[in-house]
Parts: sequence; C-alpha cells; structure tokens
Amino acid sequence: MEPFRRLDAVAVPLGEPNIDTDRIIPARFLSRLRSVDHAPFLFHDARRLPGSDDENPAFPLNRPEWRAARIVVAGRNFACGSSREAAVWALYDHGVRCAVAPSFGDIFRNNAMKNGLLPVALPAEAVADLLAQLEARPGATVSVDLPAQTVTFPDGATHGFDVDPFDKQCLLEGLDELAYTLSLTDEITAFERRMGRENAPP
Repeated sequence: MEPFRRLDAVAVPLGEPNIDTDRIIPARFLSRLRSVDHAPFLFHDARRLPGSDDENPAFPLNRPEWRAARIVVAGRNFACGSSREAAVWALYDHGVRCAVAPSFGDIFRNNAMKNGLLPVALPAEAVADLLAQLEARPGATVSVDLPAQTVTFPDGATHGFDVDPFDKQCLLEGLDELAYTLSLTDEITAFERRMGRENAPP
C-alpha cells in the first residue's frame, strides 16, 4: 500500500448527497479479484449515456478538467449502502487517494482506511464552500496534509480534520492491517517465548 503523507491534487466535485456504493461500482462487477484493475468500473453506469457505451459528457469525471482527479469532494453520506470493498478499489485504482465529505457510510470509511484511501469529514458548510470553489474553478487543486491533519482549499483557507491515530500511522507508513501485524513479528516472537518460559511446568 502506498504511504500517504501530503497530496496536492485536482479535486472533482460530486456534491449530490447519498451517493451509494452501487453507483460507485455496480453489483455486476463485484466478482472480480483484487488483482484486476477496477478503475474501468468506477461510476460505470453514471459515466455513460443511458443504453449506450458512449460517455456522458455531463458527468464530472468525464470532463477534461477532472478526468485525472485524485481527490473526490462529495455530499453528505458518501458511499452509503452495501458493504462492497470494491467501491474503494475502483476509486483507488482510478487514482483517488482522498475523499472529502460531511459524512461517509461507516463501512466505506473502514474499508477506505484499510486500502490506503483517506476519508476526510469536514463540516457541511466547509464542504459546500469547497464544492462551490471547485465548480467555479474546474481543475483547481486541493492540498491534504495527513501529518498536520489539514485540508487547504483553492482559496488558501485551511481546515483541520480528525483521524484515528492507528489509522493515521498505517496510512503514513503504507501498511494495511496484515502488514502492520507482520511489522511486529519480533515483538510477537519475544512475547511467545516469554509466555512459554513463564508457563513451563516446574
């Protein structure tokens, strides 16, 4: 997993509330293994015209200014709905490393942290302001500083955010839960040996 420290990137506005995981990646794509590139499935149906494989030019991620965005700025309750980890995979494989919203689906938030994507919750008023700035300046960049726990908007305003200390450590070091556990191999081995000595029969 790629470490996350500071991200200065184009941010795409997806201000509609309650964008669910089925919209992020439709259910028919969920049988793919993680080794498969999930980027083509991201917002698959929303990015196409009804009944066609042609791109919908009105969808933000199809616009040249936002096509390569690495930050998503969304409305409240982003990624609600069913518990599909593939929703995070599709965003991550597209290049998205951070999502900013007033709130997130709980399962999505957990899945995001475990897969190297930082969910940042900011007050609704701040997110509305950021969405307005991005709409007014397509292609504008946003800066996300994980060590400082700040987001800097295109106009220079800086907003702090909260993050669980353990999740922060894992993101900074690029560790998922398994990799974090393996990083403690020496301590685990020492503990097991000590327990073996203390519990050995006299």
